[in-house]
Amino acid sequence: MKLGEKQTLYVVKKVDFGVYLAESPTSGEDRVLLPSRQVPPDTGTGDGLEVFLYKDSRDRLIATTHTPKLMMGEVAELTVAQTGKIGAFLDWGLEKDLLLPFRQQVKRVKEGEKVLVSLYIDKSDRLCATMNVYHNLRFDSPYHAEDQVVGRAYASSDEFGVFVAVDNLYSALIPKKELYGQVELGEDLRARVSKVQPDGRLVLSIREKAYLQIHEDAERLLEIIDSYDGVLPFNDKVSPAIILRETGMSKNEFKRAVGNLLKAGKIQITEKVIRRI
Repeated sequence: MKLGEKQTLYVVKKVDFGVYLAESPTSGEDRVLLPSRQVPPDTGTGDGLEVFLYKDSRDRLIATTHTPKLMMGEVAELTVAQTGKIGAFLDWGLEKDLLLPFRQQVKRVKEGEKVLVSLYIDKSDRLCATMNVYHNLRFDSPYHAEDQVVGRAYASSDEFGVFVAVDNLYSALIPKKELYGQVELGEDLRARVSKVQPDGRLVLSIREKAYLQIHEDAERLLEIIDSYDGVLPFNDKVSPAIILRETGMSKNEFKRAVGNLLKAGKIQITEKVIRRI
C-alpha cells in the first residue's frame, strides 16, 4: 500500500462503518478502512476500488475515494487554511488539512496565501508538505530559447542564482548574472528563456537583451541618482562590486546606461561623481 498515491485496492471485509481494503481480494493482512460514507453503492466483497491513502487525525492509515489536490511526486499550488505552532495547514481537498512544517517553508507563510508545494513522508510516516519542490519539477517543457514564460521563485542560492518553477511545473534557473533587482521567494515573475539545457531544464533571464535593456537601465539609474539628491557618489571607474551593490547592474550594463544618459544630456561625469543635470 502506497501512502500519498492513488491505487486499486480490494474489498476483503464489510462492516457497519465501512469496508476494509487490501492489496488483493484474498489478502488477510495490511488492511485499510474506507469509511461507509465513501463506499460506492452496491460494493461487494472482492470488488476493486481506486482510493487514495493518507493518515487521519489520529495518525491511522485511511482510504478515501476523493482525489486530493496534490499527490506524491506532484507539485501544486495550495491555499494556507491556518497557521499554528508547528507550521501551516494547507487545504488539499481532504477532511484533514495538510501540514507544512516551519522547517519546510522557504519563507513564513500567512493564512489565505497560495504556496507551491510537494508531498513527502516524514520520520513519523506521515504525509507533509514542503516548499522545496526541486525534485518533483519536470524537465520536458514545451518552451524554446527566446520564449516568454511565467514562473514562481521557490529557492535561491548565492552560488547559482534563483530557482523557478515555470508554470508551477517545469524546472528553471535564473543565473546570478541574469538577476536584476531583488527577487522575493514565492514571487511570480515573467522571464525570457535564454537557453534550454540538454537535460531539458530552462535557463531564464529577467533582463531584456542588452539593446532593449539600455533604456530601462538608464531610467533606473536616474532614479538612483535622485535618491542621492542628484549626485551619485561614484562614477563608471568604480569597482564592479560597488556598482552591483548600489544599482543591481553589472559594470557593462552600468556603463551602457551612463552612456545613454550622457548622450541624452541628462547627466555629467566628474572625476569622482555622476551629477544629474
